[in-house]
Amino acid sequence: MNSRDYLNNKFDVIVVGAGHAGCEAALSAARLGCNVLLCTLNVDNIALQPCNPAIGGPAKSTLVREIDALGGVMGEVADATYIQMKTLNSSKGPAVRALRAQSDKKEYTNYMRHILENTDNIWVKQTCITDIKVKDKKIIGAIDEYGLEYSCRAIILTTGTSLEGKMYVGLQAYSGGRLGERAAIGLSASLREHGIITKKLKTGTPARVDKRTIDYSKMEIQPGDDKLSFYSFKPNRPIREQVPCYLTRTNEETHSIIRANLDKSPMYQGLIQGVGPRYCPSIEDKIVRFASNPSHHIFIEPEGLNTYEVYIQGFSTSLPACVQVEMLRSLPGLENAHIIKPAYAVEYDYVPAVQTKHSLMSKDIEGLFFAGQINGTSGYEEAAAQGLIAGINSVNYLNNSEPLELSRASSYIGTLIDDLVTKDIQEPYRMLTSRSEYRLLLRQDNADERLTEIGHKIGLIDDAQYQRFLDKQENIQKEIQRLKDTKLSATDEVNEVLAKHGEHIDRGMRMAELLKRPNITYDVLRELDETSKNIREDVADEAEVLIKYDGYIKRQEQQVETAEKLEKYRIPANIDYSQIKHISTETREKLEKIRPQNLAQASRIGGVKPADISVLMVMLGK
Repeated sequence: MNSRDYLNNKFDVIVVGAGHAGCEAALSAARLGCNVLLCTLNVDNIALQPCNPAIGGPAKSTLVREIDALGGVMGEVADATYIQMKTLNSSKGPAVRALRAQSDKKEYTNYMRHILENTDNIWVKQTCITDIKVKDKKIIGAIDEYGLEYSCRAIILTTGTSLEGKMYVGLQAYSGGRLGERAAIGLSASLREHGIITKKLKTGTPARVDKRTIDYSKMEIQPGDDKLSFYSFKPNRPIREQVPCYLTRTNEETHSIIRANLDKSPMYQGLIQGVGPRYCPSIEDKIVRFASNPSHHIFIEPEGLNTYEVYIQGFSTSLPACVQVEMLRSLPGLENAHIIKPAYAVEYDYVPAVQTKHSLMSKDIEGLFFAGQINGTSGYEEAAAQGLIAGINSVNYLNNSEPLELSRASSYIGTLIDDLVTKDIQEPYRMLTSRSEYRLLLRQDNADERLTEIGHKIGLIDDAQYQRFLDKQENIQKEIQRLKDTKLSATDEVNEVLAKHGEHIDRGMRMAELLKRPNITYDVLRELDETSKNIREDVADEAEVLIKYDGYIKRQEQQVETAEKLEKYRIPANIDYSQIKHISTETREKLEKIRPQNLAQASRIGGVKPADISVLMVMLGK
């Protein structure tokens, strides 16, 4: 495509929405050579964090590392704009350890916008796309709110909570996708005209409070880590000043205020029909569902270094603004709180992802991709991961190449997408470690080992980064071998060090064998061995995990091999399930709706019985 085709509104790809999904989609498509029009309702809110100003957390941190390993940018931006870094679950096993970055919200937005504006082939425009243009079941263009027409061969919809969004503060309703931003009107109707089914979901966000009106002395301080970790596998990550968060708790007064005002909640009055996120409920939902719990944790999180705004984590609500004031002022340390922005709930349209393929392209309209909350997910990280895959696959579609479809065994991204397109999600989907049957293999520390090769092959990981990855992997294997070969003698000096960690050896022992003991970490080896002191941190961490959990890892690898046998049973695209005897009616309906590509996918569809999978296996075998 001629780079000047933008003068005639001709593009390869149009990305609708510039949140976390839209940014990754636009950047990946542009970096792979496509001319991209990135449409947003407000250019000042690119990559906005409209809810909590943070990236990562359990399972989500693995998604961010995987995005980085494939060549996405979320990890780089989070590293560049953090105001606190903290590793959660650090005392637990490697499968559940998680990095969390408290972000400077404005800096994050500005940094991402700078990347977009300095990437060739991206054209940013503030407008609302209201119609998609389809011919012969293929995307040919779009129309915006001003009547301007754009031609393209692929569209990626990343509309977040804006699609027909309606906000609630108490029983009052306002058109909008989030506070201070209008809703995207018209596009839902256009999708339905083309046979796309839309439904409604709900989410919400807490109030923002002026930090000058908070008494932090009544709260518990929550500092960042002294020993920093980062998301991006790129070298030379920035060392920044960290600021603390704080912890307070609800009490009986808080709960009484909420219970007395449930009649003013749009959720409890039936005004909101959409289902909210189960794992991030409103505070009134917590009080009702967990009535026996006398208190709930509330985290006080700064929104940035140059603002007084503070985020009240765990206090999402849709109750009226006057009630919110009472609720907040019942919390220790917030007795004099001044609300800068009230909490609100938002109900919006989404497109159930069972209508899409694993590539995130529509099953019915070629060139139409969906990514982020429009697929029914919740969270910046889930959105960014989908945006990256949709952007890559939009280019593959235009080039008539095979789509990138990551497996459950390869990544959390693969697990996320497989769940969305096979399980008919009825509530906002959040990535959890428990959603993966291979979570010991899919850790945040080894995302580069699993996905960098793919990112390099695609063209999003450059040769220099790829060589650094190869060098790291070589060093890890060398270190594992060194630990297996190096023997420690049972001297008084060695046992004196081991005694501090509740250990003792009576005979010489190889360092790898010692490292398998629960109380022994690589830091202990550094006390015992000079060479260990000079091993790079990321190499040491990976070597420790691979040695300590070797048996468990091999067991999960065997599970992967078993699952891959089912994936070899490919299901023909034109199969007529109505003609298959000896399977249940429910299974037949589920398979017809989702149309899995292989038996492994079919086995994960809710309602499909193991006996029916056996029938299909025999049939496909014949």
